[in-house]
Amino acid sequence: MTNQNEIEVDIAKKKETSTTKSYFRQVESKWDDQHVEGEDLLSRLVYRSNLLGSDSYINNTGGGNTSSKVMEEDPITGEEAEVLWVKGSGGDLRTATKPNFASLYQQKLLQLQDIYHDMENTGLKTPAEDSMTEMYAHCTFNLNPRAPSIDTPLHSFIPFKFVDHTHPVPVIAIATADNGPELMKEIYGDEVAWVDWMRPGFELGLKLQETIEQNPGIKGIILGGHGLINWADDDKECYELSIELINKAADYLSDHELGEDSYGGAKFQSLDKKERREVLTEVLPYLRGQVSQENQFIGTIQDDDVTLQFINSEDAPRLAELGTSCPDHFLRTKIKPLYVDWNPQEGSVEDLKATIKEGLQGYREDYADYYNTHRDEDSPDMRDPNPTVILIPGLGMIAWGKNKSESRVTAEFYTAAIGVMRGSESVATYTALPKQEAYDIEYWALEEAKLQRMPPEAELSRQVIAVVGAGSGIGKALAPRLIAEGGTVAALDLNAEAAEATAKEMLDDIGMGIGVAGSDISGSGDIIGVECDITDRASVQKALHDIVIAYGGIDNVAVTAGLYPTPDQDGNLGDEAWDNSFAVNVKGNYIVADEVSDIWEAQDLKGSMVITTSANAVVPKAGSFAYDTSKSAANHLIRELAIACSPKVRVNGVAPATVVEGSSMFPRDRVIASLTKYDVDFSKDESTEELRDKLADFYATRTLTKEPITLEQQCEAIYSLLSSEFENTTGHIIPVDGGLKEAFLR
Repeated sequence: MTNQNEIEVDIAKKKETSTTKSYFRQVESKWDDQHVEGEDLLSRLVYRSNLLGSDSYINNTGGGNTSSKVMEEDPITGEEAEVLWVKGSGGDLRTATKPNFASLYQQKLLQLQDIYHDMENTGLKTPAEDSMTEMYAHCTFNLNPRAPSIDTPLHSFIPFKFVDHTHPVPVIAIATADNGPELMKEIYGDEVAWVDWMRPGFELGLKLQETIEQNPGIKGIILGGHGLINWADDDKECYELSIELINKAADYLSDHELGEDSYGGAKFQSLDKKERREVLTEVLPYLRGQVSQENQFIGTIQDDDVTLQFINSEDAPRLAELGTSCPDHFLRTKIKPLYVDWNPQEGSVEDLKATIKEGLQGYREDYADYYNTHRDEDSPDMRDPNPTVILIPGLGMIAWGKNKSESRVTAEFYTAAIGVMRGSESVATYTALPKQEAYDIEYWALEEAKLQRMPPEAELSRQVIAVVGAGSGIGKALAPRLIAEGGTVAALDLNAEAAEATAKEMLDDIGMGIGVAGSDISGSGDIIGVECDITDRASVQKALHDIVIAYGGIDNVAVTAGLYPTPDQDGNLGDEAWDNSFAVNVKGNYIVADEVSDIWEAQDLKGSMVITTSANAVVPKAGSFAYDTSKSAANHLIRELAIACSPKVRVNGVAPATVVEGSSMFPRDRVIASLTKYDVDFSKDESTEELRDKLADFYATRTLTKEPITLEQQCEAIYSLLSSEFENTTGHIIPVDGGLKEAFLR
């Protein structure tokens, strides 16, 4: 199959072809006969799905679905049975693999029509529609655990072997035009039919079946306000038909689009990139705090020329207020975005903050009115009334989600909506889904049930954590621990390559490509690598601004960076070594806290900071004066910061005994010197890690537990202090030293 990195590159290339002058483009067929030669039909279905899902111009993440009807051996009777393989609930075409597809007996699905009609005749249409999804489980082939999607009937009831349902921007532009059926006729003639908007499900499947019966010879159907569905009896032919139908709509729109006059032309000009970044770094933490009053969010900024063309336009306020049409869109973007009525050429940052606050208040009131107007007695409770998409003239679009991935998808969905509105307004008038229909989708009992089935969020979900010193040692080990708990991590290190390597290792492990701060304003993943010298205030400022641009703000900080100054051959430390020790171990921690405090104040959200000190801070001994006294000062700095940062932000410390494992403070020569000093047997042929293990074992003999101090133990202590487990603990230093009696409090 096409690998993830190839898909990301392909998507990036596709985006480059859309400009403010010419948005609509041709889609090339990517089908490779050699790639699928000898593959079974299910493997070919996965391949076809990945191709269609690899371009957001064709299909949004998680949207659309594909299917194949395959003859399979019944595990009970041993006879051949027709089985529908269809993308399962919650799947994504771009990343789908075989386990993402549901399998159902085709004949049993067709038999459900009789049950549906019997229930429908009682006048209970909505209960009938909803109850059908429960019946799909009775049609499951071979105990497949993948739940079928609500679109299963669309694929089952179409009398062809292969079906593609996609959400292409050019086709939805036609599907949302007020004269859509006429435009469809002009573009496709008699080869495509039209079905007015219907909520996805059983009734729509029946309508498609009826439309095909009444229009023999058609190749596809445009679903009003929704998308495209087409079919064939050969899977390659079905895929290439999808491409052909999309390109016909794109051709038509390309010939008619208004270029730089789209959306009524420009009303505002964008700020230049440098100024945009300066304004965003100041505004984003405030904005994040405002939208996170009920649920905390992670942000994604999109400020490409095409997006800004829409936001800066005369018609943007009108079109934004209409909201989106495709149901997959507004499930992510809510009923509409918040358009911030700010003039980038005249307004100040303080004006912008005031306008945001006023706009959010109005948005919440509108959302509550929307909910109360359209709800019924069985409706779930109102969800978070804050917007997930915010449009600011001159700056761009800020999308929000519970994690980085979700906020990127939200941005992707509204990007598609912008393209849809551009096309529709070029040839007609754009129409959004009626509010009641939108509400019925957003608060559909089946959608609510899906939300209720989702596992509880992880401890650090929705939180952005800066790990300082993440290029090696404790910091590098801590990053995956925090991500495993749902955290969004910025890996900071003096060594930029080491920081980026930590990020890359993690992103490769979770299949998300590379995240490097500053490489793409919207392209970071759940972890980014950032260069940062904590002794340099300007470097710290830039690093924190990189994090704000990547994620919208910062919640927690873990400082694991430290410096152990190496004495000269005579065991002496020069003045510069003393200065460097205090600059890193004391002043550096203060600079980080001082700079991030502005972000914390703007967000007005709870936060936490953990500083790694050392058991040496309370154990007097000869030979490491500068290190030990600097760590002692760091202990007291923690207590001072805890007072200064209260009540919203907690500040604590972790005091390990010597952690040799993976530490940049223990290069090979220092380890050998220490082993020699303590008369521990070793061979110079041994690897650095083997030598480190020997030194760690020696240090363990000086503790009460007699066990080496590990990275994992330090990470667990830091994680615990960042988490809610210690939500009432601040100003304390937790020793993780194996039991050094010399370090006992006295």
